[in-house]
Amino acid sequence: MRPRIALIDYGSGNIRSVAKALERSELEPVVTSDPKVVQGADGVLLPGVGAFRDAVCRLEDVGLADAIRKVTDHGRPYLGLCLGLQILFEEGEEHGTTRGFGVFRGKVTRFPSEVKDESGVRRPLRVPHIGWNEVRYVGDHPMIEKLPERDVYYFVHSYRPEPTDSEAVVGYAEYGGRFAAAVARDNIFAVQFHPEKSQAAGKRLLDAYRRWLEAC
Repeated sequence: MRPRIALIDYGSGNIRSVAKALERSELEPVVTSDPKVVQGADGVLLPGVGAFRDAVCRLEDVGLADAIRKVTDHGRPYLGLCLGLQILFEEGEEHGTTRGFGVFRGKVTRFPSEVKDESGVRRPLRVPHIGWNEVRYVGDHPMIEKLPERDVYYFVHSYRPEPTDSEAVVGYAEYGGRFAAAVARDNIFAVQFHPEKSQAAGKRLLDAYRRWLEAC
């Protein structure tokens, strides 16, 4: 029997492609905005395309915020994608400061418009960060055990997390310097990239999520 995944629908716009990717990894997505379904599923996935403030406000408005907090506190394995990672932090600065869920300490900030190169010369940095980039995994979270040490994923984002606690970071990428591309703790694993757009690497990550669920 395939694990049932509550695929949270709050108007993020990429639900269909995420659902298809879950099916390819032999998971059963249940697209829902019902808090009871979220809390009763084998696993929970929060995708996201858009702005931090809009996402948090929408989740609060439709009653999903409390359900997500309960899941991240002591629920089934949670997988966050892009904004599904960012809103786990204490605050985001997109369109003004907005409080996040505070699961992880730290904030979500915009990439700088320029960075210093190896010779110390300041160079412009293209924002948003769009395209393929390598992620290097570290640590011993159950998801990490089921993934290659390095893999290449597709990113689309202008903001990235700045965790206060470095132990929460289980994956790093380089763009204008090193940044946190994956964070984890207990039943939570979240990534800044889009596995549903990452072809074979994305399937490897969702396959790892299925195996994690099966082991729980």
